[in-house]
Amino acid sequence: MNRKIVFFDTTLRDGEQSPGVSLNVQEKVAIAKQLEKLNVDYIEAGFPIASKGDFEGVKAIAEAIKNVGVCGLARANEKDIDCCYEAIKAAPKRRIHTFIATSPIHMQHKLKMTEAEVLEQVTKAVSHAKSLVEDVEFSAEDAFRSELPFLIEVFKRAIAAGATTLNIPDTVGYATPEEFGRFIKAIHDAVGDQAILSVHCHNDLGLAVANSLQAIQNGATQIECTINGIGERAGNASLEEIAMALETRKSVFKVTHDLQIKEIYKSSRLVSDLSGMTVQPNKAIVGKNAFLHESGIHQDGVLKERETYEIMKPEDIGIHGNNIFLGKHSGRHAFRDYIEKWGYHLPEEQFQNAFQEFKHLCDTKKDILDDDIMEIVIGQLTGGQTKFNFNKLQLVTGDQLTSMATVTISRGEAVEERAGIGHGPVDAIITAINSFLDYNPKLVDYQIQSITKGRDAQGLVHVKVSNEGKIYSGRGLSINILESSAKAYIDAINKIERYQEIGGESNGDDNHRENISCACQESSC
Repeated sequence: MNRKIVFFDTTLRDGEQSPGVSLNVQEKVAIAKQLEKLNVDYIEAGFPIASKGDFEGVKAIAEAIKNVGVCGLARANEKDIDCCYEAIKAAPKRRIHTFIATSPIHMQHKLKMTEAEVLEQVTKAVSHAKSLVEDVEFSAEDAFRSELPFLIEVFKRAIAAGATTLNIPDTVGYATPEEFGRFIKAIHDAVGDQAILSVHCHNDLGLAVANSLQAIQNGATQIECTINGIGERAGNASLEEIAMALETRKSVFKVTHDLQIKEIYKSSRLVSDLSGMTVQPNKAIVGKNAFLHESGIHQDGVLKERETYEIMKPEDIGIHGNNIFLGKHSGRHAFRDYIEKWGYHLPEEQFQNAFQEFKHLCDTKKDILDDDIMEIVIGQLTGGQTKFNFNKLQLVTGDQLTSMATVTISRGEAVEERAGIGHGPVDAIITAINSFLDYNPKLVDYQIQSITKGRDAQGLVHVKVSNEGKIYSGRGLSINILESSAKAYIDAINKIERYQEIGGESNGDDNHRENISCACQESSC
């Protein structure tokens, strides 16, 4: 147990590059603070040069996080690296992560650079990053499809220039566990302990976690991963799966880590709610079925002895029993005590808003459950300043599926009411809300998720809204699904408004990112 595994979380960088995911600054900071509670070693906060929105998000995280490392991504050129440093410089523990591709297919078709030119660029980029920060990570993009002798030479150049961590990505998820293990061992044998060896595995063949664990067995001591495994295409290695594999099979892996695993479930829920990427029910560790038993044989076994069919306790990752005693007669003190036991400490204004929302829910819902409270708190953590605020919804449904919706919103001190007609209630709601605007966004995705059970369950609605080719996500929560729909659509509209206020710069969605020229001639990450 003499090797410590470093958890490098890239949920807010690679994870946010998932198609359709768009987080505003407040949401990014809320996730970063939860990752700090989870005690990951590093938070890769974003790709600062991609847009003003990305830069501001990374900068806000660097200013908010005090106890874990904050990292920014930069291509292998001075402009990217300088921008990255400006974004992360407020962080007490900061890292610049710079990269360039090393596989023949990338060098020939994307970079249009020779091996000699790539080696020169590695030296220049890492040396420049090292002049700004002590902690420099270098990644060889598409490392697994690179020629091993050339890759080792690249890594030796990076070490000589000052890199303290070497990242070996399986960028396209091509590796299988056995061959990836041999690949990592060959690199470890070549460079020894001159730098930390890291891996970044994608899940295109469903092997990202298996490949990451094989890497640990063969000398890697940093794992790059995301909450719920979100990321480009089929996603990344899942932090919670790797963490619980190391925790549950300690005798096999013989390594340690510093994660606070009781924060895993809260982290998963927060990322799922804010990203709009619902966790599949049978997802390992955090799926809603992960600790449920329906088979009579399994139920009988678990009732007699939990370990007959369970290798982990749900309490270990922060899943608690659902039944609580908060209700319509509960006061502020009881409500504050309850949410603080979950680890949430809200500023006074947010606490008062959450308490009022809780009391409103008590008037409409018989049984208040843990998940109800968690969703209320998440909403307050990520609220931020909004231009449009939902007040009230009225609906009338007529013949031939024609509906009329009247939506009341507030803008500052002003309260306005507009009506819209549509083919069904959701279409009518969108028409009414769009009448407040001088543009015409389109609903492109709509998902309903039941947060709790029963006829009075709260419904969480996620929407994706398109405006001028850009995608914005929104979420809304209510016991009334149509009210949830209105809230979710307004949430997305507020993100569009925020995007326009900051001069058309991105709030984080990769679909917004500009193409920026650089010395490497790459157009995007």
